[in-house]
Amino acid sequence: MSGVQTQLRMGTAEWGLLVLLSLLWGGSFFFGAVAVRELPPLTVALGRVALAAGALLAVCALLRLRLPARLADWRPYLVMGALNNLVPFSLILWGQTQIASGLASILNATTPLFAVVLAHLWTADERLTWNRLAGVLAGVAGVAVMMGPDAVRGLGVGVLAQLAVLGAAFSYALAGIYGKRFREQPPLATAACQLLASTGLLLPLVLVVDRPWTLAAVSGPALWSLAGLALLSTSLAYVLYFRILAASGATNILLVTLLIPVSAILLGVGFLEETLSVRQLTGMAFIALALLVVDGRLPALIATAARPRRPGRPQGHD
Repeated sequence: MSGVQTQLRMGTAEWGLLVLLSLLWGGSFFFGAVAVRELPPLTVALGRVALAAGALLAVCALLRLRLPARLADWRPYLVMGALNNLVPFSLILWGQTQIASGLASILNATTPLFAVVLAHLWTADERLTWNRLAGVLAGVAGVAVMMGPDAVRGLGVGVLAQLAVLGAAFSYALAGIYGKRFREQPPLATAACQLLASTGLLLPLVLVVDRPWTLAAVSGPALWSLAGLALLSTSLAYVLYFRILAASGATNILLVTLLIPVSAILLGVGFLEETLSVRQLTGMAFIALALLVVDGRLPALIATAARPRRPGRPQGHD
């Protein structure tokens, strides 16, 4: 491939959107925890993507954004829906029936590690650099420190469940790489099409497995939680996801998996009166350092400080 490719970077706006996205996805744990008390996980997943798709399609109609008219044009969205929703949702939900959620969070945080390798192999503008690899490894370590030793105590037990969650992380990484093809399209329309495709993929699975017509009536709190999960943690979140992906690439967007545990813990402190431990603060410091390393700002600052200064020009003699 000829020519020098520009390495994608995160600007201040993209970092702000990434933090907001982590808050929206971190909040999904709150909404989902309430919804699954009364609804099966796959039904919750279907409700999540279906309501989110409906909301975004309505906004697209108001803004007169054109959606694909031919069935063949929907194939990329079906692939994206499978990689970004159907496969990881199913694997994580099954994995969490056999391993602790803390261990699942740590395994899910390996997503950017898969992404930096895949992006190096399959893209020209996201090459693998030492600071990216070191930063991602430090971030995964930070998540492990933050979750504590109890989270990794089950490592090696329930190997298939652990492989399932790692498979979900790999699927998310593939989705990030594959999603680069939508870079020139409006993020709102891309998100709507992906969620509509995901709904079509999940619907037959839910009809066969959960048989929703046999479920008991659902309470108001569960319905409100499902609405929050769909409208905030899915529809709005995916608009931000495709906006950041278009500007900054797959590796950078998937750094959100390092921030989600931080957001979930901070939301717990803010709304559930939970307290922060020294271990959690240490893990958060690791993650903050990791993000600065991946972004390249910290290595650049160190390189500048270490660079010897040129002596001033000697004064001439009369």
